[in-house]
Amino acid sequence: MDFLFVEWLSTPAWFWLAFLALVIALTAFDLGVLHKEDREIGIAESLKLSIFYISVALLFGVWVWAVRGPGPAMQYFTGFFIEKALSIDNVFVISLIFTYFAIPAKYQYRALLWGILAVIVLRGLMIAGGAALVAQAYWVLYLFAAFLLFTGVKMFFAGDAPPDLSKSVAVRFITNHMPVARELHGQRFFVRAPDRTGKLVITATPLFLALVVINLADLVFAVDSVPAIFTITTDTFIIYTSNIMAILGLRALYFALAAMVHRFHYLKYALAAVLIFIGAKIFIADFWLGGDKFPPVVSLGVTFALITAGVMYSIWKTRGERGGQKPADHAAKPSGHDP
Repeated sequence: MDFLFVEWLSTPAWFWLAFLALVIALTAFDLGVLHKEDREIGIAESLKLSIFYISVALLFGVWVWAVRGPGPAMQYFTGFFIEKALSIDNVFVISLIFTYFAIPAKYQYRALLWGILAVIVLRGLMIAGGAALVAQAYWVLYLFAAFLLFTGVKMFFAGDAPPDLSKSVAVRFITNHMPVARELHGQRFFVRAPDRTGKLVITATPLFLALVVINLADLVFAVDSVPAIFTITTDTFIIYTSNIMAILGLRALYFALAAMVHRFHYLKYALAAVLIFIGAKIFIADFWLGGDKFPPVVSLGVTFALITAGVMYSIWKTRGERGGQKPADHAAKPSGHDP
């Protein structure tokens, strides 16, 4: 049993195995028990599932506090809240993708599940690559911080025009290189269908196209969130677990947020402020505080306060609006990302 205590990326192997077991258990319970059949998820059920996933994530943070101490736990909570807030922006883009490909609500949940499983792998690769860069050259963190400052300022002035998915490089590539069915075939990503000559060939469905674009959109959002948490901590275990725990609950939260995402337009300004704060923090710590680490509790407090203020102001500012309405001074899109 000695291998359980061998450190992998500066963390004992049993920490990673415990987290992996938790992810597998949550996914199996979700797909095998809660959602054996494809069906539409209501807002009430979505909120209940979201509370469950958030509770699990917070309890995991408490476990980190117990076994690793308050510092890593504060870093975990900060990363979790940043990723959770950025996921609200992601929800709007996912909603656009499903609408563009005319994916019924009863098939969206399973597509989100497969998308999130792919995200778990892709985020792991991105985080591992970032960790390797930082381990070789600390100054890479300054590049991450400068990028966050640039992104935050850009987000303040980003336009509200929705992305044009018809111009997606991925969609054009797939449609040009393999047959694509015009209609859905249930929850299937591929089917055997006759081509122009009548020969049966493997054909992609619109659900597969939606899945590809959703994963590419997540990569775009990861360009913000992954550098953000690297400027908070270089602990790979904390970075990966906080990201994945926030993403795991995204599919549960999606159906509630998609119905009222128009209420969160002003959250983009809070997220911009968070990115600017996180980006500036490393420069402040290294060049003003003499290399002392920025207190984790301050990072968590400022991040939580900014996000909470953005949510509350958005809800207050858009009170009385319906889902199909847009206020006179803005469109429904919460930020300027484009997948």
